[in-house]
Amino acid sequence: MTVKTSGFQNPIRLYMQWLHTRWPAGVVEQLPESGERGVTNLPGVRIVGDLTGIPLLKFSSKTGSEAVHAILAEADFQRSKANLTEPGDELLDLAIIGGGVSGVSAAIEAKKAELKFKIFEAAQPFSTVVNFPKAKPIYTYPTELKLQGGLQFTREVKEALLEEMEAQRRAAGIEFTEARIEHLEARGNELLLYHGDKEKTITRARRVIVAIGRSGNHRKLGCPGQDLDKVFNRLYDPKDFAGKEVLVVGGGDSALECAIALAGSGAKVTLSYRKPEFARPKPENIEKLKMLERDPGAPVQVERPTSERVTTAFTRQMGSAATPGSIKLELDSTVSKIEPDKVTLRKNGGREMTLPNDNVFSMIGREAPLDFFRRSGLRVRGDWRPVTWLSCLGFLIFCVFLYHWKSNHPLEFPVQQWASKAQAFPFNVPRAIESTGGKVAEWSKREGNLLFTIKRGLGSPSFYYTLAYCACVVIFGARRIRRRPTPYVKWQTVVLICTQCIPLFIFPEIILPWMGRNGFFEPGHPLRWLADHLFESYDGQLGHERAYWRAYGFVLAFPLNVYNVFTDQPMWLWLGICFLQTFVIIPLLIFRWGKGAYCGWICSCGALAETMGDSYRSKMPHGPFWNRLNMLGQVVLLFAFVILGLRVAGWTLGEDSWASHWYHRLFEGIPFLSYGWSVDIFLAGILGVGLYFWFSGRVWCRFACPLAALMHIYTRFSRYRIFPDKPKCISCNICTSVCHQGIDIMNFANKGLPMEDPECVRCSACVEQCPTGVLSFGHYDLNHQIVLDKLPASPVLMREGNNQRTAG
Repeated sequence: MTVKTSGFQNPIRLYMQWLHTRWPAGVVEQLPESGERGVTNLPGVRIVGDLTGIPLLKFSSKTGSEAVHAILAEADFQRSKANLTEPGDELLDLAIIGGGVSGVSAAIEAKKAELKFKIFEAAQPFSTVVNFPKAKPIYTYPTELKLQGGLQFTREVKEALLEEMEAQRRAAGIEFTEARIEHLEARGNELLLYHGDKEKTITRARRVIVAIGRSGNHRKLGCPGQDLDKVFNRLYDPKDFAGKEVLVVGGGDSALECAIALAGSGAKVTLSYRKPEFARPKPENIEKLKMLERDPGAPVQVERPTSERVTTAFTRQMGSAATPGSIKLELDSTVSKIEPDKVTLRKNGGREMTLPNDNVFSMIGREAPLDFFRRSGLRVRGDWRPVTWLSCLGFLIFCVFLYHWKSNHPLEFPVQQWASKAQAFPFNVPRAIESTGGKVAEWSKREGNLLFTIKRGLGSPSFYYTLAYCACVVIFGARRIRRRPTPYVKWQTVVLICTQCIPLFIFPEIILPWMGRNGFFEPGHPLRWLADHLFESYDGQLGHERAYWRAYGFVLAFPLNVYNVFTDQPMWLWLGICFLQTFVIIPLLIFRWGKGAYCGWICSCGALAETMGDSYRSKMPHGPFWNRLNMLGQVVLLFAFVILGLRVAGWTLGEDSWASHWYHRLFEGIPFLSYGWSVDIFLAGILGVGLYFWFSGRVWCRFACPLAALMHIYTRFSRYRIFPDKPKCISCNICTSVCHQGIDIMNFANKGLPMEDPECVRCSACVEQCPTGVLSFGHYDLNHQIVLDKLPASPVLMREGNNQRTAG
């Protein structure tokens, strides 16, 4: 079918689509906050299983058993156990909420440790596995992971695996207490578990493990008839629906697998999805769906997949229908009404269609049981409480003061001007040093002495800011290396630290001023010409005091640093350096290694984001709106080039020309609207740093940096990619959740597509935290062959000894 389009298309929309909005923009599921071994903000409470983010049976078992071992190692827990309770006291050592894989694994270890415990289950033990379709293959990856405790897994089909887990439970003597726990409360050294029964039972425990999984509540269709008995949220046995008219609603893998299994078992299936095309499912499921749509008897049954991590739609045991079923796709549609013998769908244009119907499967996902955590005072990622708003607002106000103290902007808030006139900190520091007397004061008065240079620096706000900036990069960089022990993270962090401390602090703030005061830039010296063309003199012919701050331009390229280009008179050497950086060196780096070669390995903004911002990367918002907001950087880039055009025109036409007038107005002359304040102070400083701890450290880099905006254009022609090993992807969405550039990486990985979103800064978080080793950095060579990077970035691949695997 050919789709006709109008002759004219909005060029701005086309440009947005080419640069940013063409890429997937999935959101990240909200989960409770938990740290190492499941620790939470509520002392004594740990979270295990799916809610830690990895939906794999082995990881669930591992987290459950490790949480118990961590509790046993707590000094406070040992002391409380030593103070034996009186006979008849119902205080538990441990309460486990949830009878799934992680909960039972925790119970097994608690039994071994002879703890007094109970495991509470509100519905059905092992419910996640129980609710899989009959005979569904379930592969317990990673195979090399040897569990030290808890449940062990050897079977690979639903029914056999359930029998195996039940046998282990019985052998360990684990019994369930049927109860729904509504919320927790900390009281003194105890934790209270409030039951949802009529008696309002309360259980007391020293420690609690929450192992309730992500099951939560199924999302509602939001239409009349959604609660009829014929509407299901799970598929147990597809053969039960042979010959029936079935509607499946949803566009994810669960919906497609449900539709394929039903059609393969003889049902007449209509698949309704609200969008015009599928975005999230794995390509093999889409292909099977299309095969069945074309040919109801298509051989799409798979008894044993080639990869241990491929979840098949159905097997021969699930199928074998006497009469083939069928599949009909109704994309771009929603369910408007469900009746006992029919359903009504509404298409995007408003047209309604009525279909005969026996059963409906609503496979539109489930919401994590977040209300339980909120009622219990356990923090949920992304929730904003009053204290969150107040702390964020308070820090933003602090940043307003900080950046006007660091930089002189008298038209907006003359903080620095006030501090200078009042001889407040730090302008009073040099005089204070001189007043101390002794050798230090004497040396600090000698111009050629290093102490003189340091004393002068200590009298400048920018010196303290840069020193604090370097300290944060070093301290948090060392922490990052310890937290993420991969060669990639180690070398990236070391390079960022060295770049920040040497060319962006020691060189411009100490070495160059010391050289100037020791005659290196005086008349007749070989370096005089270079100094005159790079750092204009503040003291006439002597040339001791100069604009050494311009040396930041050796690393911070135009238009990130505009001050070596936007000058009263052309500084030709700097113009040449800036041209080479911005239009030659950086494009070549990006062509081979992607935008992250600069943003992730060189830039000072990236240095702070990757170190101090490392713990906050999961706070970056995701979704279509935020993808469109990426275009703000293009607006800032255009602003910078408009001013550049005015500056060049002003040099040509003269300082009294209209071009010079508007250049000065737009650059620094209009309060709060000039480029110098709105971009450098407000966007880069106040918002860029002020939102660090609430929206991740890459707010400026992602949304507003003009150099990043230019590099996004370059990156569209780059050979750099993140290559996925598609069969290993379990669609856990961890890669997307840790991306502080807001990239929906999972949507590339589970389809086997190389990740080419230009926002990527090569931070390696997605590669490093992928639990199954799906992702690898690499590039296409000149023959369009995949070449993977040699510097290991994935702990999983390092353990597997498989860093040289072939992608694709």
